[in-house]
Amino acid sequence: MTETRGTPAGSSAAESLTDWLSARSDAELTELLRLRPDLAVPPPSTMVVLSGRAQQRASVSRAADELDTLDFGLLELLALAGAEETPMTRAELNSAIAERALTGKGKVTKKAVDKSLSKMRASALIWGVDPISVVPAVIGMIPWRVGRALEPAEAMTETEISAALNALDTRERDLLETLANSSPIGRTRDAAPGTPPERPVQRLLAAGLLRWLDEQTVELPATVRQVIRGEPVFDPTTLTEPVIGGDKLKPADVNAAAAGEALELVRQCENVIAVLGAAPAPALRAGGLGVRELRRVAKTADLDEARVSLLVELLSAAGLIASGTPDPAPVSDNADEYWTPTLAVDGWLNASTARRWEVLASAWVDVPRVPWMIGLRDSTDKPIAALSEEGRAPAAPRDRQAILGLLSELDSGQTASAVEVSRLLAWRRPRWSGRLRTFAIERTLDEAAALGLVARGALSSPGRALLHGGDAEAEMQSALPEPIDYILVQADLTLVAPGPLVPDLLEQVSLVADIESAGSASMYRISEDSVRRALDAGLTATELHTMFASKSKTPVPQSLSYLVDDVARRHGRLRAGVAASFIRCEDASLLAEVLASAVAEPLALRALAPTVAISQAPLREVLTELRAAGFAPAGEDSSGTLVDLRPRGARVPNRRSRPASRMPASPSADQLASLVRTMRAGDRASAPGRGGVRTDGSRENNAATIALLATAARDNSSVNIGYVDAQGVATHRIVDPVSVGGGQLDAFDPASGAVRRFTLHRITSVSPVDSGKK
Repeated sequence: MTETRGTPAGSSAAESLTDWLSARSDAELTELLRLRPDLAVPPPSTMVVLSGRAQQRASVSRAADELDTLDFGLLELLALAGAEETPMTRAELNSAIAERALTGKGKVTKKAVDKSLSKMRASALIWGVDPISVVPAVIGMIPWRVGRALEPAEAMTETEISAALNALDTRERDLLETLANSSPIGRTRDAAPGTPPERPVQRLLAAGLLRWLDEQTVELPATVRQVIRGEPVFDPTTLTEPVIGGDKLKPADVNAAAAGEALELVRQCENVIAVLGAAPAPALRAGGLGVRELRRVAKTADLDEARVSLLVELLSAAGLIASGTPDPAPVSDNADEYWTPTLAVDGWLNASTARRWEVLASAWVDVPRVPWMIGLRDSTDKPIAALSEEGRAPAAPRDRQAILGLLSELDSGQTASAVEVSRLLAWRRPRWSGRLRTFAIERTLDEAAALGLVARGALSSPGRALLHGGDAEAEMQSALPEPIDYILVQADLTLVAPGPLVPDLLEQVSLVADIESAGSASMYRISEDSVRRALDAGLTATELHTMFASKSKTPVPQSLSYLVDDVARRHGRLRAGVAASFIRCEDASLLAEVLASAVAEPLALRALAPTVAISQAPLREVLTELRAAGFAPAGEDSSGTLVDLRPRGARVPNRRSRPASRMPASPSADQLASLVRTMRAGDRASAPGRGGVRTDGSRENNAATIALLATAARDNSSVNIGYVDAQGVATHRIVDPVSVGGGQLDAFDPASGAVRRFTLHRITSVSPVDSGKK
């Protein structure tokens, strides 16, 4: 099909937005629907329908969210000229731009103006090239009072504003706080001339903290509002984009710092998983993880509560923990659901460090939640719980993309402070300013730094790859230091790993020692309990001696050898195995002591011989109870070999992830092109004097309808039909008739890609598609 070319962009003004849209090319209309996908749902039948939707306030508001301060500045000039009623010529607009530059709001080039106008024209917020008209609803989207941008820049500095605010009493401060957190325009009788000067409004006017507009109206200056809200102070109406002037670091240094954060993140997530696997945390009835349980997890994992809040949010977003009924059930099962590792966690634990990091980082970028809000007060003055519904924020992924996307525009290694990012984002997305305050950006960048996406104030190479669809896992793998296969054993029973350890050595070290400090270099401490833990896992004293001797680049201290031998000598003298369970011991007096202890009754121990006893309890329970009673048994299998009986930890089934957004998926390019063809056909079908059936809505002979549809089916040609469904919704669509009969039409619908059935009496119009081709 030949594409409709439309009227040249520089032609004379169209009488209406509908006329202007009708004159656009198919490519331009497709681009409009791509930029504003809400216009395509449900599919518009004609240009009249499309034009009406494009002017609706809700749709215009969504499109205005993508405009920057320059765009709004030009819209303000169009609004002041009344361009929503009478188009404004380009010469008049250029003159207004030059006058605005005299107010000190920044100069702008013709190229920048052309780009801004083209962007708004492509989104149908304005129409026409010369003269230019503006959609009325978009004027109400300008994020400041229309006309304010033409006024001189505010004279008070940030220091002067802060000093004036500190001198206010409670009533005056509350008044300003109200205006700062709502509309900056306030109506009051105290603005009238002759009002006593001691009244709060008059005092604020005298201090320069309010601006007088008329006898009943005052305005909070933008800079005062910014200081009160903790935002960077700058003129939000300036036409010039703020510049970021950060430091330039070596990309290798940034990536090394990011890799260190990634290692620590993965290690701490492993700890939290182990804690929740050993003792699942009861979920709150309203959902989420309670403060008491959060503190327990933090204490057990040796982490602070804020860090654990972030970690559990990451693990939940990645599908590694979920609330449900754990298997095995907790010992004190008094809750309906528990936060527990999922079945997916075992695969994650066995993956490479880079892969584990990529899973967590990807989850954070896309999750519609704000972890840094945990602990803050909600609208009822209650602290927001981790994993609770109050932490949801559908706009969070878009905000993260905006913040990190800004950093990705900078050269590799260039830094940017939160204040600089906040100022630039406020200029680029002024309608987002209430959401992207400096505090929120600082917290978001802190989270990005904790994940290794940002390091030392710059975007890391793995972060850049993740943001732009590259191989983030490979980038992180190259940034991570090479694993080492040695340790440094110290005389004080500590050992140092000067880098990440190879998996086998890390597993052995984690068994025989407890970590004291982690990072690019980690320190572990060896104790009697940690040595016993290694022996419980099946390692022998000989294997431990061999590991220390072969893997330590420093001499093994004698005190460590003594410790291992002493614990090993006492360990395993008492042995339990599988019968129901059995206990055997070469020392008859030790077994007699066990049988005489309090643990014998709950385990139902019964002596078979001076050195053998049996129990009906499972082997793991026998070992646990004996250890709790102060004994040091070792588990063995039927051949007498020591076995590792440490529990894997509780698990819950994997949960299907919650969709990040309820917005419908954007139509494909082919679907948009089909919609444009449908609208063109709808316009032709509704045009007066066109051939076809029921083009004016009247009911003609049903035989004519059937004949035209049958001809189209025989010739394999397309028709445009008007159709009213069972809910009374009228649409136009292009279809390829297949068969007609029995009061029904079977036709292939290109929009859905399937054959659909239409009831003939609901078809209101039919016209051949080819009859109106240009």
